[in-house]
Amino acid sequence: MSITVEEKNRLIKEFATKEGDTGSPEVQVAILTSRIGTLTEHFKTHKKDNHSRRGLLKLVAQRRKLLDYTKAKDEARYQDLIKRLGIRR
Repeated sequence: MSITVEEKNRLIKEFATKEGDTGSPEVQVAILTSRIGTLTEHFKTHKKDNHSRRGLLKLVAQRRKLLDYTKAKDEARYQDLIKRLGIRR
């Protein structure tokens, strides 16, 4: 499902690389990770919600692409980001 405005603003403030930064890969991956987490909780009670499951798979693929981009550009930023978010790999 969706994340709240407060949660999104908190993630932007925490992961922004500079003031007013909302488009850096770090911020985008953090927001996607939060949305993926809420959808994962949703599926624990709604096992047959296949329409939302498709959306979850799209979010995971989008996050993977952003992580691959970050890794190709700067390995240190990538390692720091996955450590801060608790993403394995």
